[in-house]
Amino acid sequence: MSGKITVSLIKADVGSYPGHVRVHEDLLEKARSELKEYENNGDIIDFKVFNAGDDLELLISHHKGMDSKEIHEIAWNVFEKATEIAKDLKLYGAGQDLLSDAFSGNIRGMGPGVAEMEFTERGAEPLVAFMMDKTEPGAFNLPIFRMFADPFNTAGLIIDPSLHAGFVFEIWDILENKRVFMKTPEETYSLLALIGAKSRFVIKRVFPKDGGKLPPDEPVAVVSTEKLYQIAGEYVGKDDPVALVRAQSGLPALGEVLEPFAFPHLVSGWMRGSHNGPLMPVPFKYSQCTRFDGPPRVIAAGFQIAYGKLVGPVDLFDDPAFDQVRAKASEIAEYMRRHGPFEPHRLPMEDMEYTTLPKVLEGLKSRFENIVDIR
Repeated sequence: MSGKITVSLIKADVGSYPGHVRVHEDLLEKARSELKEYENNGDIIDFKVFNAGDDLELLISHHKGMDSKEIHEIAWNVFEKATEIAKDLKLYGAGQDLLSDAFSGNIRGMGPGVAEMEFTERGAEPLVAFMMDKTEPGAFNLPIFRMFADPFNTAGLIIDPSLHAGFVFEIWDILENKRVFMKTPEETYSLLALIGAKSRFVIKRVFPKDGGKLPPDEPVAVVSTEKLYQIAGEYVGKDDPVALVRAQSGLPALGEVLEPFAFPHLVSGWMRGSHNGPLMPVPFKYSQCTRFDGPPRVIAAGFQIAYGKLVGPVDLFDDPAFDQVRAKASEIAEYMRRHGPFEPHRLPMEDMEYTTLPKVLEGLKSRFENIVDIR
């Protein structure tokens, strides 16, 4: 058993109502009761259960390490139990993210999204769990970059000597299944060249550099990068990513971790996973997407970690300071909606391959004529 703490944030859409709006309370209660048994049996240290829109979110602390078969199986079993209730209630998309009939040893590649990190608990360990709905993993590229590499966002990069060295970003090419490690600030321009293409290159993890206050092999941020269409071979729902971010004492302060979300940047997803729209930071109670199944949302649950216990949560976007951001997001949503079926509201063709649009185009294929033959 490792002396380090592991925190695992595992999510799945196993049924919602009405349509894609939110998780039913019966599913949330079932998840809590199931995880409580595992806690009482000593299998896990602590847990919290959330919903981000129509996604059931399990936050679990334990000593089992990364990619633990035991922890992943616990999450899978909880999702299966919740799915049974979803089917009884005839909820929409019951079990849609469970893309296998049985657990196979690791939940990665089976539909649910996973963000987990193993680290040595500091004397004071602030942790934020971010959970998004109606968007894709690349939606975290801009905010994670700004947290750890943008001095206009994170004042500590300028005035705190412990942050001056910068950070190491682990970038995944989710089409070619490759990764690269890039250092900031010295490789900032090359990093931006990649992560600006958010549908392909996504930030997976951020690490401290050698010589800093934290061990360089322990991540300080991690994002789920599972792409449902790549697993299922067709569109079965948006990926709805999650992330874990540590803060303070050699890392961005909590306010610097939240500040990127004061700009409602455009992300892909929204209605039928086929539209661009603003990411709206909301309190837990507003985590339901109703206007055109959106716009995309993000919630933030703040904790202190104490011997593996999750002290919290604090609903970090439940603050009137974000009211103006939400108003701006609503304004942007209105502007984008006025485009109707036209780009840039609708995604470009290359991003629509796994949606239902190709079926429409296939039906028209035989009607096209070569232009050269009718001149």
